[in-house]
Amino acid sequence: MERLRSWTRRLYARLLESELSGVPSHVAVIQDGNRRYASKQGADPSDGHRAGAETTENVLEWCDELGVEELTLYAFSTENFDRPEAEREALFDLLESKLTEFADADRVHESEVCIRAIGETHRLPPRVKEAIDYAERRTAGYDRLHLNIALAYGGRAELLSAVRDVGREVESGELAPADIDVETVEDRLYDGPVRDVDLIIRTGGDERTSNFLPWHANGNEAAAYFCTPYWPEFRKVDFLRSIRTYQSREESWRRTRARRALALVRVLGETEVTEARRVLSRFNDALPRGEREALEETDAEIESTAD
Repeated sequence: MERLRSWTRRLYARLLESELSGVPSHVAVIQDGNRRYASKQGADPSDGHRAGAETTENVLEWCDELGVEELTLYAFSTENFDRPEAEREALFDLLESKLTEFADADRVHESEVCIRAIGETHRLPPRVKEAIDYAERRTAGYDRLHLNIALAYGGRAELLSAVRDVGREVESGELAPADIDVETVEDRLYDGPVRDVDLIIRTGGDERTSNFLPWHANGNEAAAYFCTPYWPEFRKVDFLRSIRTYQSREESWRRTRARRALALVRVLGETEVTEARRVLSRFNDALPRGEREALEETDAEIESTAD
């Protein structure tokens, strides 16, 4: 029976993959449910975290296969410092070993994965900071797939730190208030650029984003996919379903933009109509067949308006 279920899942995964018309550039994952998975198995929390680390490796492989360019994993939040000492130390041991393992893994170098940590990493134990430095040095020259590991991370703390940096520069005269823009803040969030988040995935059943990457996710109105499997149970079909959610959001967004353009055309003069049709034509190539047909109807309506 289990063999049949496994075969069915693989078949379904191939079907989902064949239906993809595009993938997000940047996926962010809240890996929730490791401890509850362990409890369900009658095991220690550390066993759940180790099982979750295997899922992390799988997701990295799926991203590489599908062409996702950036993956950010919520591995250790600032709230995790409040956990019992024994559990914290076990997590630190796992982070140290996995960072070192990833840095030396052939698949990481073959896939040209650039690893870096984001968050208040100065709060982590020296052994974890050393593992971070090692992983970042070993993969610094790669640019095909970026893996960001959020450690000692909190979204509000991240934004607060950036605002304080901007405030200090304004106070010292290095920066004029009129020159503050989006890039000013982004440059102070991380040592290097981070793409806007297209899709947030959360496992474990909770439907909230837990203050994760607020600047890059909320500002980009990222699609969100919440699912019930605990992180160690997360499968490729779940990942593909999440991408389908992203695609549905993108298609809805394009339809909305096209309809807004049509509404605008109806109140414009003849000169602007030509420009509006040019803008709409840019949407046409990016849409699946059904949406292209709908857009052609919109274009026809614009043409009749121009006449």
